[in-house]
Amino acid sequence: MRAGETVTVQQGLVLRTLRVMDVPRSRVGPKLVAQFCTDLTPPSEIARAKEQSVQHFLAREKGSGRPTKRDRRLLDDLFR
Repeated sequence: MRAGETVTVQQGLVLRTLRVMDVPRSRVGPKLVAQFCTDLTPPSEIARAKEQSVQHFLAREKGSGRPTKRDRRLLDDLFR
């Protein structure tokens, strides 16, 4: 990997695009990696992934009927 290269990585539901600004001379911790790259991922990609994860979480199996009172309470607690 060299400075100036663009890297595309699938991270969960998000397709992230990063530009390498510099390469460290030795290994660095994960907190310091952000100093060596620039995130070019469009905000719409991140927003789309958030929407999909919430929809996937709330999806119920077909034919499982209405949520029970307990299910509704758990959902209410989740969004408070």
